Amino acid sequence: MRLYAIGDIHGHLDLLKAAHERIFRDGGRNALIAHVGDLIDRGPDSRGVVDYLMQGQRDGRPWIVTRGNHDRFLPAFLRHADWIDPGLSSGQHWVDHPGLGAAATLRSYGIDPDQPRDALLAEAHRAVPVAHADFLGGLPLWYLHPLALVVHAGIRPGVDLQHQAEDDLVWIRGPFLESGADFGPLVVHGHTALDAPALYSNRLNLDGGAAYGRPLASVVIEPGTVHLLTDAGRVPMEPRQV
Repeated sequence: MRLYAIGDIHGHLDLLKAAHERIFRDGGRNALIAHVGDLIDRGPDSRGVVDYLMQGQRDGRPWIVTRGNHDRFLPAFLRHADWIDPGLSSGQHWVDHPGLGAAATLRSYGIDPDQPRDALLAEAHRAVPVAHADFLGGLPLWYLHPLALVVHAGIRPGVDLQHQAEDDLVWIRGPFLESGADFGPLVVHGHTALDAPALYSNRLNLDGGAAYGRPLASVVIEPGTVHLLTDAGRVPMEPRQV
């Protein structure tokens, strides 16, 4: 039994395809792959990432894609142009926040981001396929596998999985990252960028910072072991202290 997993993609189609190739070499082209979300924003080809993952699922590939906080922004903008994500401490809109990467996503759809919001919204409605917005808006918040619970940001300690709040599942940091609690399954997540993926006793953070020019992490999880996949093969990961 094994599960492959990939960290936050952030519009980097080339890195995503390379991560898949590392997995295919290790486990074959029909390997079960879970993606921790944040498909879009910051990188140059958010549209390409969405197209690629949608096509893989249409082709019957066993690819699980969970919803990240960034995956909420574009479909929410198309539905409610003035919506501001409650998880943003800045209180800024997606298209106005300098660090969220909306401009890169809009450009990937051929949209000029430097225009008034009303014009931007009208152009986005013309340029973004409805299927893309529906795909992003309908991504599951978590995936439970016998070897791991895959979720974008983490879970709130002490709350049953069925009662977790969406805002926690896609935004939580401190209460989850600082917890040494046994969550039951290994929690595989991203959201909090590190210099490299890190394994702890109760969780595995796969956000190695691909959004900031670092590699996109891919791992293989097997009973009792986690290996980072590199171009040279498997590298065992050892748990760190919380």
